[in-house]
Amino acid sequence: MIKIALVDDHTLFRNGLKGLLSANSHYTVVGEFSDGSQLIAALPTLDVDVVLMDVSMPNMDGKTATTLALNQRPELKIIALTMYGEQQYAQQMIDAGVLGFIHKDSDIQTVFDAIDTVVSGESYLPNYQNITSAIDPDALTEREIAVLTCICQGLSTPQIAEQLNISKRTVDAHRARILEKTGCNNTASLVVHAVTKLKILS
Repeated sequence: MIKIALVDDHTLFRNGLKGLLSANSHYTVVGEFSDGSQLIAALPTLDVDVVLMDVSMPNMDGKTATTLALNQRPELKIIALTMYGEQQYAQQMIDAGVLGFIHKDSDIQTVFDAIDTVVSGESYLPNYQNITSAIDPDALTEREIAVLTCICQGLSTPQIAEQLNISKRTVDAHRARILEKTGCNNTASLVVHAVTKLKILS
């Protein structure tokens, strides 16, 4: 069972999301917090796998809370909860360490998919799909562009290997070189970097 904490200053939204998550036997909500500071205070004794983190909150916002939470518990999987119009915070949240984004008006299956994806070790960035090979060809090789395109489409390493007919080890090697060339720290920041460069972020 995946243990989840909800961090959002809107009580009605938290209660609704908790009810939907609790109705699924794969998930259990182990904590509810109205701002980031409450999460940070509880974190030393909180047994949690995934945090659903609101971006905009009083007292301590999502970016600060994410940074402090991951300083305490680097293994935490944090997903940002956003409203339309908050996309300008995407890069800040990625830099802080979130692994995914969920719009608050998403259906519950999207929430399930996001949680399962980050628990499996992948990023969940559905708004950053449909990337094509518009990255500077002088910076990346043709094969690296192909791998990057697959990454931005949300494909896992095995899926990329199958699609490009290369080994998983080769995919990992390409990924490492792409991260090095772009100066990104992780896959999530790489995707945002690519989208920003392509001006698809909206």
